[in-house]
Amino acid sequence: MTTAPPAPAAPSDAGPDAGPPEGPRPAVVTRSHTIRYVVVGLVLVGVLVFLLVKGLGSALDFYLPADQAMAQKATLGDKTFNLEGVVAPGSIHATTEGVDFVVASGDVRLPVANTGSPPQLFQANIPVIAVGHFSGDSFVSDQILVKHSSTYIAEYPQRVTAPNGTKR
Repeated sequence: MTTAPPAPAAPSDAGPDAGPPEGPRPAVVTRSHTIRYVVVGLVLVGVLVFLLVKGLGSALDFYLPADQAMAQKATLGDKTFNLEGVVAPGSIHATTEGVDFVVASGDVRLPVANTGSPPQLFQANIPVIAVGHFSGDSFVSDQILVKHSSTYIAEYPQRVTAPNGTKR
């Protein structure tokens, strides 16, 4: 005698003991998924903090006057920073690598050795910013920025070109 396989059960409203209904099951967040979300969140927070620190750090370019730079020489060491001062009269000497000069700030006179060509407006008795670091008793620079006021434009109106190409 052979027995037939049991017939599939017909859908019914059998009640709570009937088992789970057929169809899509609700999503279950497992422990491994939670750990992944936490790790991804921590990585994103770390990247955000890194970008903020780097962005704000580079945005905070500061200028140290020569007198303050000399007072902080031991802590500055050979770190690159922006040195501010006025070019001392009679101190500019052209060299094969660039120009040597002295910046003055307060009672301090600091020798600067610059490699490269100075800007066209570079001269004695003007405020400058030298980008570089201490080396021994002098400051070694590879870039000079010249600061000038609106009085320069008033004295030399044909030398300054506006962004739109007109002469001021």
